[in-house]
Amino acid sequence: MSLHNRLNKNLAKKKLLEELFKRKTVSFYRYVKLISPHELRDNLYREWNALSVFGRIYLADEGINAQLSVPEHNWEFFVNQLYSREEFNAIPIKIAIEDDGKSFYKLAIKVRKKIVADGIIDPDFNPADTGQYLDASGFNAMMENPQTVVVDMRNHYESEVGRFENAYCPDADTFREELPEVVEHLKGKEDQPVLMYCTGGIRCEKASAYLKHKGFKNVYHLQGGIIQYAKEIREKNLESKFIGKNFVFDERIGERITNDVIAECHQCGKPCDDHVNCANDDCHLLFIQCDECKEKMRGCCTPNCMQIASLPLEEQKKLRKGRIKNGPECLSVYKSRLRPNLKQVLAKLGSSDKA
Repeated sequence: MSLHNRLNKNLAKKKLLEELFKRKTVSFYRYVKLISPHELRDNLYREWNALSVFGRIYLADEGINAQLSVPEHNWEFFVNQLYSREEFNAIPIKIAIEDDGKSFYKLAIKVRKKIVADGIIDPDFNPADTGQYLDASGFNAMMENPQTVVVDMRNHYESEVGRFENAYCPDADTFREELPEVVEHLKGKEDQPVLMYCTGGIRCEKASAYLKHKGFKNVYHLQGGIIQYAKEIREKNLESKFIGKNFVFDERIGERITNDVIAECHQCGKPCDDHVNCANDDCHLLFIQCDECKEKMRGCCTPNCMQIASLPLEEQKKLRKGRIKNGPECLSVYKSRLRPNLKQVLAKLGSSDKA
């Protein structure tokens, strides 16, 4: 059998919509030494493909990072099979709070150098020497301390639609950019409590180890990330100190945690927190667009993209040859006009940066 999904994207999505059974969207990760990631990759692909599991999984020498969609009728077998592997035994599995079963339409398992690209080259850095875990109630309680610094370890487009109250949100595009920016921002606060969070816990766990490596003494991180936090506050009827949407990296794009809409349409400024990809296949820029602008701009980010997207498919393919997605024009427009300044967004919310 082929160890890669060769099905056309549109056909794969069509088959997903035709399924008569329900799926469960889950995520999990673990920093653990994997002896042979490539061999493990092939074995997992055979096992999960046989169970009709879809998702995006990254393996590396340092561990696994997985977001999956599992058929409910195969769920128990999947979990038992996963836990039978010593390196993944009892790995915490986070279940999506908003799930229509259409989060993924194919199975993709890739081997990378790291499960989270961090840009760290220091041989003395130990990613296993992490900060202390906090559950939802512990995180809420720690936030009440006026000396506490709350740090969002996600990208700007994630924190733009949802964040913890008074959190410091780096205006960065990647995790590797955020690490030095956060360390610089926190200079002089090495003795203060630092709370870190991210989507599912994988980035803030590594970031907590990095801060400890840089001399910070009281570092904590949210166990299971925002996904687990949202689940716990609902189960325990706790106050949500996270407001807005939790950006997720699948077809859903976001899970609503509270009804607060803290972002704006990048084209008209109307309150909106719906991310879309530009309808021009040569662009696919991720940005926030309200329904009115979506209709007016036909789902595109710029008039130029509208013009290209309206051309016959063959003409679009000719234009696409040799070009790079998110070309200079779209990126320039995005940075100067579409993408709002994050500090201005936070100021509109009346947020005080406790850091």
